[in-house]
Amino acid sequence: MSEKATPEELPAEIREAVPDWDDEYLDRVSDRLMYNYDLEKDRRVGGERWDLYGEMRVLSQKQFFHPALSYADHEAEEYLFARRESRPTVAELEQLVDLGHELADERVVPDEEHFGTDFTFVLVADELPDDVREFVAGFRDRTLLKFGYHGHYEVNLLVVVPEAETYVASEAADVVEAFTLWEDVSAPEEGILSRFAKRFWR
Repeated sequence: MSEKATPEELPAEIREAVPDWDDEYLDRVSDRLMYNYDLEKDRRVGGERWDLYGEMRVLSQKQFFHPALSYADHEAEEYLFARRESRPTVAELEQLVDLGHELADERVVPDEEHFGTDFTFVLVADELPDDVREFVAGFRDRTLLKFGYHGHYEVNLLVVVPEAETYVASEAADVVEAFTLWEDVSAPEEGILSRFAKRFWR
């Protein structure tokens, strides 16, 4: 999808399946996410309410002469959770990390076809306290399953302050481009599937 792509260029059935948010910021974010995620609004997960929820699944497979003769299938998924939180705290972020591990226990099926699952939590804030910035900037939480033979899962964090046009993201929180509306989305040099494949295979 080119950087000039607009929601109007998507098939009507995809556009119609995307909710409208009363929150103008999240509604604009959803315009960037709709190309890759199935989106919902006001979703409750793990006892928490999320203004925006998204799921993305990618299947990577190799073929031997014919699609019916495929091998080395790998599945990668991302679950995205975003909500307004005026002044986030480190304690709250630590609770979200714990929630990520709980969801991994519920949702990740560790087998030879599972490559990776990401749980990404986004807090849309009014301010970015220094301790929160420091915690998120240094955060990385990746868990190997059966020494990596059954893939891995990762918990990612992002705190964004739209009014101040600032944010902090953990190392693997690639979704940051969708939430930094004041910056242009990077122009891809290759197809979207190969970009996501590279993202999950690194």
